[in-house]
Amino acid sequence: MWWDERVSARFRRNLQPTLTYWSVFFSFGLCIAFLGPTLLDLRCQTQSSLSQITWVFFSQQFCLLLGSCLGGVFKRTLAQSLLALFASSLAISLVFAIIPLCHNVLVLAVVMAVAGLAMGCIDTISNMQLVKIYQKDSAIFLQALHFFVGFGALLSPLIADPFLSDTNCILSNGTANASSNLPHIRKSLLPHHPGNLSHYDLPMKGMVVTRVSYAFWIMALINLPVPIAVFFLLYKERMVPCLNGSSHPLLSADELALETRPGDKDELSSAAQRPHTAAGHEDLFSCCQSRNFQGASFTYFAVHISGALVLFMTDGIVGEYSGFVYSYAVEEPLAVVHKVAGYLPSLFWGFITLGRLISIPVSYRMKPATMVFINVVGVLITFLLLLIFSSSVVFLFVGTASLGLFLSSTFPSMLAYTEDILQYKGCATTVLVTGAGIGEMVLQLLVGSIIHDRGSYSFLVCGMIFGCLAFTFYALLVFFHRMYPKPSPEPDEASPEKAAVAEATGQYQR
Repeated sequence: MWWDERVSARFRRNLQPTLTYWSVFFSFGLCIAFLGPTLLDLRCQTQSSLSQITWVFFSQQFCLLLGSCLGGVFKRTLAQSLLALFASSLAISLVFAIIPLCHNVLVLAVVMAVAGLAMGCIDTISNMQLVKIYQKDSAIFLQALHFFVGFGALLSPLIADPFLSDTNCILSNGTANASSNLPHIRKSLLPHHPGNLSHYDLPMKGMVVTRVSYAFWIMALINLPVPIAVFFLLYKERMVPCLNGSSHPLLSADELALETRPGDKDELSSAAQRPHTAAGHEDLFSCCQSRNFQGASFTYFAVHISGALVLFMTDGIVGEYSGFVYSYAVEEPLAVVHKVAGYLPSLFWGFITLGRLISIPVSYRMKPATMVFINVVGVLITFLLLLIFSSSVVFLFVGTASLGLFLSSTFPSMLAYTEDILQYKGCATTVLVTGAGIGEMVLQLLVGSIIHDRGSYSFLVCGMIFGCLAFTFYALLVFFHRMYPKPSPEPDEASPEKAAVAEATGQYQR
């Protein structure tokens, strides 16, 4: 294997939980990308207006953000985490199965809000658990985790595509005229920006003809093995409430440190059975409690805030670029044909997924800080070149692919870097996930308003500004990293002091 034996042994020891968390993130990706292409058919199903149906985007994203904030509540114990992941992944399958039965837009919005809460819990808990299992080796496994969300996001539109309506799915007297706009309208649906399509007139009453229900039922079946996998992990860890009330942690810090000393593991396993409460990695509200601030230095807060601001900008760029690149391409001066411009969002997400796959081996050889530096500089240079060659259609495609590659590994690399700075004792995962979610939501709304007032060229100007801010916040993070207190020399691994420290920090245990 291309990694060393120590990491390989740790992966083999935690094979089932690692694969389970990866599969749960596949559910996250499957659920996050289906709404855009299917929204017109869902409009027909609910017989609502375009401005009404686009609010479903907002309900999903807002509750995703809320779920990310609250996800840490279920992280107090491993049993709570796995039960929350089981409920969340099962909820996503149920949401896919229920969506075809939603014939009212308000009911659909509520169902998508439930899906958003489930996705937010998955996002926070899966990142936290992998960080706690692998700690300083977590970068490579986080890259793989985020590859699976990209894979799911690529797969769900492909499943939906054969079942999408080629003509308006509500038959009425105005169907013929409205149907000619459908390809453009479908690709112009912008998440979290309701009302941007109010100038299109599509019929709201008539006979509904859509086959999109089959796509949702197929996705429900594809996702069903995921909650089953989580249930098997619960069963293996003896955490199924109705079968066995006992629980035991997954992997102790002592066992991680002594992986090359198998003779000590029996002694460690008995010590690991003691119950404990995690000291870090809590929900956002617990992180804000005053007890967590006692004795904390200024740099402790600065690392959290600057890391979250980097992801606020980079994840915001992902959201606004994927949402608006099509609209930018079809406007002057580029005036790309609608069908050709429709490939740009797919190209962008395709290269994000490819970049995450490439980052899996790269992250083993390269430090997370270096990867984040390359990412933010690459984003900055790409937007600069896009501005310089703003009249070139070819470079728009090249720049879109380049931007996808550079943005692909930013989140997992930043998460690994920030947790490493804080020695896995802060609230970095919760704060970073929340900051990224807020950025994706807020920057899309902001850019949508600016484009409406200033024209399509402002799309690239906004991206350039966000890229500069991301680089600035990264430079501040590096500065605060140098100021952050270095960890004190650790006691001998076999000493009682070492065991006491490990128990006090509440590390992820078996």
